Amino acid sequence: MPSPEARATGLRTWAAFTAMCLGMFMAILDVQIVATSLPEMQRALGISPDRMSWVQTAYLIAEVIAIPLTGALMRILTMRGLFALTTSLFTLASIGCAASESFGPLVAWRVLQGFAGGTLIPAVFAAVFLLFPVHRQGLATTLAGVLAVLAPTVGPVVGGWITESWSWHWLFLINVAPGVLAVGIGATLLPRERLRLAEARQLDLAALGLLALSLAALEIALKEAPGRGWTSGLVLALLALWAAAGAGFVRRCLSGPRPVVELRAFADRRFALACVLSFVLGIGLFGSVYLMPVFLSFVRGHGPLEIGTIMLVTGVAQLLTAPLAVAAEQRLGARLLTGFGFALFAAGLALSSFQTPRTDHDEMFWPQVVRGVAIMFCLLPPTRLALGHLSEARVADASGLFNLMRNLGGAIGLALIDTVIFSRSAGHGESLLTRLTARDLEAARFVGVPEAMLASLPPGPVPPQAQAMLAPLLEKAALTQAINEAWGMIALLTLAALLCVPFARPSRGQDRAAPVTPPRASPRRSPTPRRR
Repeated sequence: MPSPEARATGLRTWAAFTAMCLGMFMAILDVQIVATSLPEMQRALGISPDRMSWVQTAYLIAEVIAIPLTGALMRILTMRGLFALTTSLFTLASIGCAASESFGPLVAWRVLQGFAGGTLIPAVFAAVFLLFPVHRQGLATTLAGVLAVLAPTVGPVVGGWITESWSWHWLFLINVAPGVLAVGIGATLLPRERLRLAEARQLDLAALGLLALSLAALEIALKEAPGRGWTSGLVLALLALWAAAGAGFVRRCLSGPRPVVELRAFADRRFALACVLSFVLGIGLFGSVYLMPVFLSFVRGHGPLEIGTIMLVTGVAQLLTAPLAVAAEQRLGARLLTGFGFALFAAGLALSSFQTPRTDHDEMFWPQVVRGVAIMFCLLPPTRLALGHLSEARVADASGLFNLMRNLGGAIGLALIDTVIFSRSAGHGESLLTRLTARDLEAARFVGVPEAMLASLPPGPVPPQAQAMLAPLLEKAALTQAINEAWGMIALLTLAALLCVPFARPSRGQDRAAPVTPPRASPRRSPTPRRR
């Protein structure tokens, strides 16, 4: 196998890596564009509203199970084999989803699609450190990072355009051509290694089953908790199942000679703290991409395409910041850039916590710009903190865990956000009505009640007829206040994550990763990361 320096300077390596990034981009984009068209799919297939959300949940459960398995699958199938197989399965499953005519087949294909797509993100970020020397890893990470965070941003635009212009089938069929192209390029240009299928017989199937059970129970509990309540019997049972299965999985992984997932990576302080940062970043990333459409749809009444157009600001800011992030990463320490990124991201989240029911594109512009600039500094340097000092033999497993933390953070963050919105909206509505009864001008301006109308009301409680007229305004104002509290919550969590940064300094002797000779590969010297 050629040295990393030789591979990184060749067009073949960059073309192969770009193909991997394309597959990852389509997998992430798929989640977003499908979400925009769920109502149309529900009507077309005759699916009941209470079951429709499983089209997304099935994908996310399979995805979160696949992510930590990426390391083991990459050892067995090699990077080239894993990418070619999972991208082919993702493309095939996309065709199956488009051809589905009922709920059952659609969910089954979504499970396969989610499992295949779940391996692509950690595989891409592992490839950064396995294919490129240190001086090229910043650029490679930025390419992958831009596409990873750009997909959720442009997803509403693409999904809205497809929904309004074509049929829902094209939400899946648009994956076919890029998928075939990515497989063809990746299978041709990625480094060729011998398959190690014998290692598959050493997999701990019991641990694998416990992992799947634990993560599935957690995802379903997080989905049901906001609506049913965190203390409902079903949610508590699911959380207990998650804890029990998770404990059994951890025990088997720590005691077995060949664990399914290498949990001992968390003993590395820099990696563990970087995973905490990844977890919190997931809350902010998933939360911001969720809160903006909720506000723009239910408060402002915008359609999918208009919502996507407004949200493009974040993506443009990310693209424009990417070259700056690469240059800064090559000159400054990862901890300094991580602290800057998370502080700026927290500020961008906090700026959105002062919305009114009349907030729209102009008021949302600068908070989006701040978040878009910050995202690249929240993604690239922490990835370096997590994986840059590890030996090549550990990168694939560590990348799976690192990316799993971001997805789990997103799942838990969305559950917390929904809980805030479900539990706080009604109280805010009652409080605003009480303030209007007291003729509070500030409350009237926030709700959007003209002062002349407020002055014309008779003394005492607001009459029932006037309450009926004010109900839509009060509902939107109360929802806005609850959304503002959710923005504030994730801003505080992001700010709290800064406490991890000072402790993520290298341990003695940790600046240099031990050279590793991969199995069945010619010996080569592992690249040495720069001191951080």
